[in-house]
Amino acid sequence: MARYDYKCTSCNTVFEVEHPMGQRPDVKCPECGSASERVFSASGIRFDGPGFYNTDRRKTVKAGDSCNCENCPHS
Repeated sequence: MARYDYKCTSCNTVFEVEHPMGQRPDVKCPECGSASERVFSASGIRFDGPGFYNTDRRKTVKAGDSCNCENCPHS
């Protein structure tokens, strides 16, 4: 089960509802009983620093290739 935030279209109350990820239930406000919409908010994840780029992958050395690394087992 996943938890989702919903906001009432009438009184603007924000509340949490737990339901399966694939389900889209008709959610009513617990305060006034009006229809509610699912609220999407930004995640708290932050990718910062010298990483998480597609250019930061380790280079692969194929069999028969030589590299110029010091103390490299591939040389």
